[in-house]
Amino acid sequence: MGCGCKKEGATGNCVCDILREILDAQSDVVENCCDTSCEQSINDLLGETDPGNGLDTVPVILYCKDGCKPFKGFGAYRGSTLGEIGECVSSFVFRVKDVDDDCCAVLELLRSTNDPTHCDHLKDPCDQDLSNLDNTGICITVDLDCFCHVTCLPAISVID
Repeated sequence: MGCGCKKEGATGNCVCDILREILDAQSDVVENCCDTSCEQSINDLLGETDPGNGLDTVPVILYCKDGCKPFKGFGAYRGSTLGEIGECVSSFVFRVKDVDDDCCAVLELLRSTNDPTHCDHLKDPCDQDLSNLDNTGICITVDLDCFCHVTCLPAISVID
């Protein structure tokens, strides 16, 4: 069962297809009637609206098929010594790192330095501080067939 947004040459999984498009745009660091949308964020990232803007990331929020709830990813920082697990973090916002031919994606958790790092406080994406999002270095692998919706936030810069 598709999402109804299949384009010619697409996989049939609209979440997979848009994340591939974001990944392609981010790797390369259209006129649109929406101020905030995936297409607008991709255009901003590619410098079509403001060349040389320094943007490198389209932050995304994914929604699970079952119940169409926002997906929250979890991970942990590396500890101070080899073999040690650091503090647990969670996020609803991700940077696409890779999408393979089977629609599995590697996503990096994005977080604001203002957000507390404990995992329990985030109940939905609006609970997360979206100002000054930064990369965490924490990546997760997901099956994009498990998602029915993707929300793109405005393009930002997180790469130093």
